[in-house]
Amino acid sequence: MIAMQHDRTDRPDTDPRTGPHTPRPAGGTGAAAAEERPVDLRQAVLDGMGGPWGMVYSTLPVVGFAAAVPFTTLTVAIAVALAAAVALGVFRMWRGEAFMSAMGGVFGVAAAGGVSAWTGSADDFFLIGIWASLAGAVLVLATLVVRRPLTGVIWNALHGGAHDWRGDAPSRFAHDLATGTVLAVLAGRFIVRQWLYLSGSTTGLAIADTLTGFPLTALAALVVVWAFRRTTKRLTPAAPSPSAGA
Repeated sequence: MIAMQHDRTDRPDTDPRTGPHTPRPAGGTGAAAAEERPVDLRQAVLDGMGGPWGMVYSTLPVVGFAAAVPFTTLTVAIAVALAAAVALGVFRMWRGEAFMSAMGGVFGVAAAGGVSAWTGSADDFFLIGIWASLAGAVLVLATLVVRRPLTGVIWNALHGGAHDWRGDAPSRFAHDLATGTVLAVLAGRFIVRQWLYLSGSTTGLAIADTLTGFPLTALAALVVVWAFRRTTKRLTPAAPSPSAGA
């Protein structure tokens, strides 16, 4: 009886990761939850971009518009793009995606088509995206200028806002790099597409929209996820230390 009781009390105190006298976290709490959080973040980023089908979802309406413009009226070309966006949205909902995630592209195409129809210019179909890229680049640049890179601010907010991530040099560098990558993507989008817009090349705008859209966004997302994971590994393991001392 004494041997069995001794064995039962010793076993929980010998965890190779947390050390002696530290209870093993149950239900994904404590350090284990902190380690799993970056994985959830990466999945959220991929889901937000539409997963592996994201490039198809974002480019088909644009390709349909650009392909229809030379052979038909502007109204019909806009209708082609909108029909493609609606069909893709319905398909995504059929696959189980949430309504806003699935139909977000429909709202974007409708807004772009509305601007193009109002001005009567096919190139203005891309106008919202061009100026949205500029606005995003200015915002991201401002966070770098004031030494509070946007990705670090977001990471800290998601983790309760209680971490001195700016005081940790490797974490600060990671978020400077991640935020700089986001800035480069947004600025590059604006420069290339604005130049093509001024040149009056609808086909060029469609190609640029495809090449500077999902692929560059995915690249920036990978850098951001890396920065989040690096900061999480450096700063969040300190959270369970009070229980270890107890």
